[in-house]
Amino acid sequence: MPSAKLFTPVDIRDVQIRNRLWVSPMCQYSVEEWDGVPTDWHLAHLGSLARGGAGLVMTEASAVSPEGRITNWDTGIWNDSQAQAWRRIVDFIHGQGATAAVQLAHAGRKASTYREWSGHGTQSVEDGGWQTVAPSAVAFDGYAEPRELTQEEIRGVVADFAAAARRALGAGFDALEIHGAHGYLVHQFLSPLSNLRTDEYGGSLENRARLLLEIVRAVRAEAGDAVPLLVRLSATDWVDGGWNLDDTITVAGWAAAEGADWFDLSSGGLVARASIPVKPLYQVGFATAVRAGTGKPVNAVGLITKPEEAAQIVDNGEADAVMVAREFLRDPHFALRAAHELGVELDSWPPQYTRAKWRDEA
Repeated sequence: MPSAKLFTPVDIRDVQIRNRLWVSPMCQYSVEEWDGVPTDWHLAHLGSLARGGAGLVMTEASAVSPEGRITNWDTGIWNDSQAQAWRRIVDFIHGQGATAAVQLAHAGRKASTYREWSGHGTQSVEDGGWQTVAPSAVAFDGYAEPRELTQEEIRGVVADFAAAARRALGAGFDALEIHGAHGYLVHQFLSPLSNLRTDEYGGSLENRARLLLEIVRAVRAEAGDAVPLLVRLSATDWVDGGWNLDDTITVAGWAAAEGADWFDLSSGGLVARASIPVKPLYQVGFATAVRAGTGKPVNAVGLITKPEEAAQIVDNGEADAVMVAREFLRDPHFALRAAHELGVELDSWPPQYTRAKWRDEA
């Protein structure tokens, strides 16, 4: 039986998180007004996960600008109305004893698409979509061609991330995450497959990492010394000649020097038909490698569905925390169930639910 380390607190800067079983960011595509304002759905969805015992509850990818949304149905954090709506959700998460984190994101060339049940591919300007932007005018397979960002616009992207961080902190979020994975804008700059620039933002690894490092520096300036800053990275494109694990370790070290505290390791998303060996725990090794290569704490993701799997990852030192997505969708009380199955007695049960505790009854 694994130990109870999964359910021990962890400190990041001035924030203590009650356990190491966290909610991964999961897009809900539920903003029906297309204004980026989180709704009752987001309150119920994220609130139930906090109530269900998760240590840290992270929002879906929330756009730092209107053109940074994956779809019109995404949440945002680029204006005060959105921040005000996030506040009530954050307050509820806090009321359940969980830590509230927001993932700051820009989709780049993968923006202006339909949600899965409303259409397919790029949403045209005539149908409410917009011109997408990217480091280079290279389309994601099956999507519309993006426009190459100018250097002035790149500086604007950095400013958007900083402003979004400021609003998020004003809304009460405890921690911030920069989305640099899954083929979205920051990842597009990092990978030589999507970044064909010849200026200071393209070519060498140092140049391709420049946008990420500028964002980390700007967000850290807004966050000050007390607030945790996480960075999500795709550890590999799963394609020869693309972004790889060695690049990830190197750039994560640079990001740490600029103020990143923790790395959230996923993979893929840049190339539509990459051959990815998807199976349970298939991405855990990336987290372990980045932890060893940088000396910074990490969390593991990727088809982690069983309590004993999550516990063993932490017990074995493969990662410092575990992020779970699908299993929390299937069971919002997954953390409480995991504690029970691992033989851990928690004091975080909602008092309204104590009669539902699992018990050994004769």
